Amino acid sequence: MESQSFLTVDGEPISLQQSLMYLRATGRLEPFISDILRQYVTEREIKRREDIAIEPGTIEQSIIDFRLENQLTDAKKFQDWLNSNGLDFSTFHSQVAARFQQAKLKEVVTKDKLSEYFIERKIFLDRVVLSRIVVEQKELAAELYSQLTEEEASFEELAEEYSLAEESVAGGMMGPVSKGTLPEELRAAVDAAVLGTVLKPLELEEKWCIFRVGKFLETSLENQQVQQILREELFEKWLGEQIQNMQIQVQMNS
Repeated sequence: MESQSFLTVDGEPISLQQSLMYLRATGRLEPFISDILRQYVTEREIKRREDIAIEPGTIEQSIIDFRLENQLTDAKKFQDWLNSNGLDFSTFHSQVAARFQQAKLKEVVTKDKLSEYFIERKIFLDRVVLSRIVVEQKELAAELYSQLTEEEASFEELAEEYSLAEESVAGGMMGPVSKGTLPEELRAAVDAAVLGTVLKPLELEEKWCIFRVGKFLETSLENQQVQQILREELFEKWLGEQIQNMQIQVQMNS
């Protein structure tokens, strides 16, 4: 590796080789290389493909919108902003274009896999609002469950008085929980329940738990936010596969 100057600090040059040595010493070399490889794969794929062209008007409109939103319509203010961010207009324009190209690439790379992946991930995207009471003794759990089913006390009252869980101060309310993260026995009970059902005590992590099933929050692939999450996950997998199949050598010595 050429001992070329990469940075200059107080007039003293730091070579690219030395910079990489510093990164390795601090444990940051691997993430640094990973970022380089990700960008390399992305830009290489953009150059290879013909189905991700972006209309020039789309880029120009995005720049106009940016300047309007950030009160940079005045030419001098915009130039000052570019200077303060170490940019010229050509570089800024390229960055905007690259964002559109990368978004289009994600869409093209993931479109054929999105529906199947949604089915695979749906259990983790679906959520259910749960409340719980956590106690140590099986007998106490049975007694509290009996009081709840006989409507002798409210769930919130018993949670505040008896539950060991931190959400006891909120009447046992856990909030929305991903169904995919629930223990299998609890998930099966939740799937068979309806809104408001108080489940029989379950032993989880050496404690006895009583759950109340609240609102079911089912997800849909029509949800744009869900689509974005899944596209990001699929694109990350695709990037990983591309990098895994590459022959990579890091030359630390000159």
